[in-house]
Amino acid sequence: MTETTGKYADFEGLRAQAVALRREGLSRRQIRDRLHVDNNDLLNRLLQGEPAPEWTKRPRAKDDLREKARELRLQGMTYDQIQVELGCSKGSISLWVRDLPKPERSRSAVEQARLAGRMRWDHELAVRDAERQRTKASAREETLGMSDRELFYTGIALYWAEGTKDKVYDRREGVTFINSDPDVIVVFLAWLELLEVPRQSLAHRVMIHETADVPAAERYWADLVGVDVSALRRTTLKRHNPKTVRKNVGESYRGCLVIRVARGADLYRRIEGWWSGIATDAAYRLGARTDSELEDVDRPGTVGP
Repeated sequence: MTETTGKYADFEGLRAQAVALRREGLSRRQIRDRLHVDNNDLLNRLLQGEPAPEWTKRPRAKDDLREKARELRLQGMTYDQIQVELGCSKGSISLWVRDLPKPERSRSAVEQARLAGRMRWDHELAVRDAERQRTKASAREETLGMSDRELFYTGIALYWAEGTKDKVYDRREGVTFINSDPDVIVVFLAWLELLEVPRQSLAHRVMIHETADVPAAERYWADLVGVDVSALRRTTLKRHNPKTVRKNVGESYRGCLVIRVARGADLYRRIEGWWSGIATDAAYRLGARTDSELEDVDRPGTVGP
């Protein structure tokens, strides 16, 4: 039995019914079920020329991407390049631009593959960097508004990590701090101010390699700590070793700043005591000491600002 025999013999009558239902706003599936037409090819012929009702049309959320992909293809981009640019699949790109002429190959296949790989990696690095910056920004918000007590403990730990310390074999009961990070220097100065150490008791000196721009470094550090360049102590120059390949070069290299507190023996002893208290409390938290070892030790809680 052919399409035009049996229940499909009256094709024109069947088409008239199908068109009428289409114009009433029925979908293909509804018309198929209403007329019992199981052959898709026949259904296409019955509805030929009749537009689908608006409600059956799917939203084309990717129209903008499609147009952009076609524009990039006309500019000579490959599928890989368009994928990196738009972040959509190569399968979709192929459907959108397959009627457009292929771009001329100005590079070898190996070069094209290398370029595509580089672009994908650059895109991945950009994504990672954005996430990195979001994490840093969020963490920064967690530490803004630092209290005096928090600064007090921060300064103790900072000094014990970066400052000079007294040794049995080398007596150094003085406060001298050295660092190349301007933010670290600012925190240390804020800590000294919290401890009411007079600014006039501080001496500043630059340490830097002799091949660097020494005057520029001196101006930078003097501006940072708020003194005139002439107030700096004599700069210590490090001899250049041509066999050493240094990374800290260029305009951003400013050496280190040395800050010394005059008559700082008493302050140093307090710093060492504060640090000992912090270390003792940390050991207590970790259970590294027995109760008998700690029974005569006061837990920190009232020292400092």
